[in-house]
Amino acid sequence: MLNIALFGPPGAGKGTQSKNLIEKYKLAYISTGDILRNEIAENTKLGRKAKDIIERGELVSDEIIVQIIEGFIKSKTEINGVLFDGFPRTYVQAYILEGMLQRLDSSLSCMISLEVPQAELKRRILERAKISGRVDDTEEIIDNRFREYEKKTAPAARYYKERGIFNPINGLGTIDEIFKRIDLVVQNKLKDKLFNVVILGMPGAGKGTQSRRIADDLGLKFISTGKLLRKEMEAKTEIGEKVSGYMKKGDIVPDELAIQIIEREIDNNPNAKGFIFKGFPRTIVQAYILDGILRKMNSSVSLIVNLDISMLEAFKRLHGRGKTESSRTYDANPETIIHRIEEYEEITANVPEYYRKQINVIDIDGNGSSEEVYQRLIDTVDKASKTLR
Repeated sequence: MLNIALFGPPGAGKGTQSKNLIEKYKLAYISTGDILRNEIAENTKLGRKAKDIIERGELVSDEIIVQIIEGFIKSKTEINGVLFDGFPRTYVQAYILEGMLQRLDSSLSCMISLEVPQAELKRRILERAKISGRVDDTEEIIDNRFREYEKKTAPAARYYKERGIFNPINGLGTIDEIFKRIDLVVQNKLKDKLFNVVILGMPGAGKGTQSRRIADDLGLKFISTGKLLRKEMEAKTEIGEKVSGYMKKGDIVPDELAIQIIEREIDNNPNAKGFIFKGFPRTIVQAYILDGILRKMNSSVSLIVNLDISMLEAFKRLHGRGKTESSRTYDANPETIIHRIEEYEEITANVPEYYRKQINVIDIDGNGSSEEVYQRLIDTVDKASKTLR
């Protein structure tokens, strides 16, 4: 998810620039100020609590803000990310936001701060007051809001500076000029973010063939645990000797061995734009493991693609492959093929359902020619890479 906090003193133009960011990146928008004003207009319980505080130009309590933000995020089921306008406004709220996003298995991508001289800010706010008639835009309240900002809000920048995601932006100029500066920060952040795809599906669904092509076309690193393990076996390494029996039967290898080869492959590709994982995870426990591996890199799974074919089609493909030069040791024996398909149905088929609860899972029809399936896949994955990164 692309989560952005837009930071800046009153009158810096956060609302205007928020609209541009929302439109371009299709983000959900959280403006605590707007939401609170709506609560006040509707005379809700929260609105009544917040009214006097806002009209004095002071900051609403964290308890009220948390209730508002959590309620909003929970109401959104499918979003590319969130743009926070007016939150966090204190050092404490920076920690609160981090905790909230962690519960969603996400984090803040960047903090963008609009920097504008105070004299210009005051001029903008007073001009706005003439148009909008907002009661909290009088000179006395404006001065108080500036004092509150310097005292409580500005120190929150330190939290994000320490994390290396604080980005000060010159807030002077035309709306388009300012947005170009903001957008450059976001684009650079997206380039830094890994795009990680897991290709799932029944044995014989074509995961290996399709994953390699997509990885090549999108500039991603292809990681096939099966291929890596077969290399270990051919080289007669310690890991190869340990997994040999499992591989010949088509069984799932011990997790500790899979972790070793996956982490090694990731470490060997420090400049990768992202990874396509084939053959892992095959269990829900391995899904937790992959999440942990990527979390160490400050990353996560971006997209799950599930190639859908029938059990009969899977058997036909694997049995047919067993008669070719591409045959695996577990393709030659029909009983082994059936065992692998049954194991998938009993264990691995649960993995897509695990992911459906937290991230985007796309089911793709795996029937048809290799080229037909590829076209369905590349269109879907390429589109996702542009919206989810």
